Amino acid sequence: MPFVYVLPRYESHMNTVLKSRKRVVTANTLEAKGRDLVLDEVSARKSPTGEPDVHTTDEHQSLAEQWFRYQVDLVQRSILFMDTLRQRADNMLAHEAAGMPPLLDFAHEVVLDARQFAVPVNYALLRILPSKEDEPTKVSPDHRPILVVDPRAGHGPGIGGFKRDSEVGMALADGRAVYFVVFFPEPRPEQTLADVHHTLRRFVAKVCELHDGVAPVLYGNCQGGWAVALLAADCVGTAGPVVMNGSPLSYWAGASDVNPMRLAAAFLGGAWLSHFTSDLGNGLFDGAWLVQNFERLNPAHSYFTKNYQLFSQVDTERERFLDFERWWSGYYFLSREEIKTIVENLFIGNQLEQGLMRICEHCVADLRRIRHPVVIFASSADNITPPHQALNWIPAVYPTTQALKDAGQRIVYLINGHVGHLGIFVSASVARHEHHAILQELERIETLPPGLYQMIIDSPEGAEGSPSAARVHYEERQVEDVQYAFPRQAFEKVRNVSESNEAVYASWVSPWVRAWANPWGAAIQKWMHPMRVQRYAFATALNPLTASLAPWAAWVKDNRQPAEPSNAFLKAQAQAAKGVADVMDNGRHLRDAMGETLFQQYFCQDVQDL
Repeated sequence: MPFVYVLPRYESHMNTVLKSRKRVVTANTLEAKGRDLVLDEVSARKSPTGEPDVHTTDEHQSLAEQWFRYQVDLVQRSILFMDTLRQRADNMLAHEAAGMPPLLDFAHEVVLDARQFAVPVNYALLRILPSKEDEPTKVSPDHRPILVVDPRAGHGPGIGGFKRDSEVGMALADGRAVYFVVFFPEPRPEQTLADVHHTLRRFVAKVCELHDGVAPVLYGNCQGGWAVALLAADCVGTAGPVVMNGSPLSYWAGASDVNPMRLAAAFLGGAWLSHFTSDLGNGLFDGAWLVQNFERLNPAHSYFTKNYQLFSQVDTERERFLDFERWWSGYYFLSREEIKTIVENLFIGNQLEQGLMRICEHCVADLRRIRHPVVIFASSADNITPPHQALNWIPAVYPTTQALKDAGQRIVYLINGHVGHLGIFVSASVARHEHHAILQELERIETLPPGLYQMIIDSPEGAEGSPSAARVHYEERQVEDVQYAFPRQAFEKVRNVSESNEAVYASWVSPWVRAWANPWGAAIQKWMHPMRVQRYAFATALNPLTASLAPWAAWVKDNRQPAEPSNAFLKAQAQAAKGVADVMDNGRHLRDAMGETLFQQYFCQDVQDL
């Protein structure tokens, strides 16, 4: 005999509700365990008014009901998704109109503006001002100040401090005076890498002067890492410990199935292409080209998964997506001279680790001149700067562990096992975990005996995410432990091909391209770049169709009806999305494998070394 079981605590309220929404389940649908028990398949939940309500789960809705709910949810998510893309485009254009200021989430003041120097460059030194949130933490006179240098690799500055849980936030919490190096969207005409280096050297000296001769910690992210390595090698006595996060100092090293970007020069003919692009840009190299290269490394994530994550979780992902894209969509420029020096000496020439990189006419970088400890933070899941590129310079500079000890040097490295390249700088959990530990341990690292050590952080993130709970210990390593084999002769061939192509282009083609280049053509190239077009195409000011999205999105937010997670069609959507991502990933693996094979055939004499 069918009957209904009602949760007693809600019985008084449900009596009236069940008259219209009662589901009856007979006893033969359930297991009998000593007695017949029939449950009404009802889950109690709060209504918008705060009162308990009854909701039937998707498992017991008909397919037609689930389809209807999914369609409503799909339409609403589509509107919110498109409106988010519209907001991203509007943010991008607004940021451009404002002059693309650094995206720091901290109050700051300008200490030095290098645009006013006798040899001007587009750099400035900022002092981070503690906010009310940071006031309880006093700046400790026992701690070295910290100087953060963000990467200049296509994007603007600010990634080291664009939210509270960041490198800057952890340094403030550690009681340190924090300084930040920023740069502006366009370099000064014919600005060179040597000009930038000398400017950074003045910044270091200024921080040292402001703190009674105490040398600052140089904290470099990605490209900023090798910039601070050059500084530490050149500023003996005025620079303190060096922290390099995801920084490629040994560009030829890498794993064949992880790091395909190191082979790009072999298939593009070398440095001439960046020279040609700079000539077309009237002397400026558009950073959007570098960002496009990064996105092509993992097309499944860049062109599908990232957008699908927003689409499928638009209610919770919108703000995070917009915050990150505000930085990711801001493209800065380098001068022709800067990009040529970087590509020829670092990416293709690999001169830095060999002690052959010439900073200026009378100065060659030698990493053996670094006297303060070096901390290297890398991730094994980083396909842009894997641990091979972050660590392989150590055996190139110090052939044996004894040579490292004889030099009186201390090198500490730590490896994250799961975050990607950007996660090293932007992940809040990484900031609370690894960066907090690095900052806490700097003074202790300076007291370690000379040698190579791996930093081990015992607690994953501390109790309830608290950074103060992390426990650190050090395990001594041998230089041979961080030596990764790679086909050096093959990359030497690539460098020779690059130098030949560059010589031909510079002598016979570049003068003609420069003669035809002009500001109008450069501006057209800038705004027609695919990385910009795919974003500003949704801007309210440029696309009349997207102007109507804002009111529709506001209405959807007020009347949101998401489908239940158990909805069969929502699950099918997730499975379909996974299938698309898998196909794109398989294509990427095939592309990378073909690249490795071609590289071996045309450049490698000893395939076993790869």
